[in-house]
Amino acid sequence: MKYSGITGFFLLALLIATTAGAYPLDGYESTGIPRLEGYRLAQKDKKSQRLRQPPGALLNTRQVDLRLLDHPDLEIPPPDPAFTSQVVSLLGDEADLYGLAVLDLTDVRHPRYAEHRGLELHNPGSVGKLMVALGVFQALADIYPDDIEARRRVLRESIITADEFIHSDHHPVPFWDPGTSELTSRRLRVGDRGSVYTYLDWMLSASANAAASMLIRDSLMMVHFGREYPVSETRVKKFLSETSRRDLGSLLVRGLYEPVSRNGLDLEQLRQGSFFTRVGHQRVPSTTSHANARELLHYLVRLEQGKIVDAFSSTEIKRLLYMTQRRIRYASSPALSKAAVYFKSGSLYQCRPEPGFRCLKYHGNVKNLMNSVAIVESPAGKRDMYYMVVVMSNVLRKNSAVEHQTLGTRIQRLMESYHQGEKSASGETRAGK
Repeated sequence: MKYSGITGFFLLALLIATTAGAYPLDGYESTGIPRLEGYRLAQKDKKSQRLRQPPGALLNTRQVDLRLLDHPDLEIPPPDPAFTSQVVSLLGDEADLYGLAVLDLTDVRHPRYAEHRGLELHNPGSVGKLMVALGVFQALADIYPDDIEARRRVLRESIITADEFIHSDHHPVPFWDPGTSELTSRRLRVGDRGSVYTYLDWMLSASANAAASMLIRDSLMMVHFGREYPVSETRVKKFLSETSRRDLGSLLVRGLYEPVSRNGLDLEQLRQGSFFTRVGHQRVPSTTSHANARELLHYLVRLEQGKIVDAFSSTEIKRLLYMTQRRIRYASSPALSKAAVYFKSGSLYQCRPEPGFRCLKYHGNVKNLMNSVAIVESPAGKRDMYYMVVVMSNVLRKNSAVEHQTLGTRIQRLMESYHQGEKSASGETRAGK
């Protein structure tokens, strides 16, 4: 990022999870996401150390399942005072700059919950892309309510071609060439083609704003055209050019806002209000975005219960959140290397001139938001511990990515201190499903 020309002005940068990757690496055959095959092959190549994954990232598709299907009535319990006190103590003197929710489901019959400033609203940044995924899967379920294979076919075979809705975005996305076995990374360009699955991967792994905006565009096409989707780019452009802004705004409500409420979430507490790119904002009327820690946790709980649209949709979203590329921010904690981590993060930082201060990534002196949501199963496969975390912070002038990484380590160690002692005392692990 360039910082030239900022004197006398604010620098506002939306930086959203740039090199994380998701979906189990054996998923190429079922999804057609090209990156997965490149990374799968790299695990066998001693020359590809840069692409090698930690133990927790090597689960296969079958192993990534929903943990709370047998607990459909589970609700987030009231905060446990002692647990909350211990979790808040990990934040130190800057605790009031965080919103935090931690739900320990290791013993799913006796969940333990910690919350700190859990209702305070923040801009969700990239975490709002969870709502875009919800909108896509809801639209598919509305079109094919009783036909999972038809939904799979749309996800795998329907092609999205990038248009002006990608402008502007600086996030690179991965491209794998099976002919040369080369994995490269660059920004999306007008004309780039990929399946709906591939665009979902680009949105949730590389966190490309361009991919998110194309998916919002196409979720609106799904809502409008129904079983005719996919339609030609010519037809899409004709529809967008001939439809009034007011009607496009109404379509955005149906495709992006209403699915949140329909899935048991509170739109006043959790909303992605707009496209992620400038052109999207210009073409389709929108509103503000907001989220808080408790409602994001509620999303994760409903995901694991199979209640984000349905069990198929919830499972696919969870797989799309499974970290199988370089881990970042909260998920980059070395303490989580053996854990399966299902993760999304996002940041929004803002700088202004200040004597002795240099504006760097994630170090904003006006605003320095960092948001992380994670489901942790530790260790991967065995899953002796199972917990969910949402962290929303605004700690100025510090590297917020490092702050979240450090907190990830501290929470993992706290969980270990609880459950290693419990396992030793009882002689067995008390993990849920």
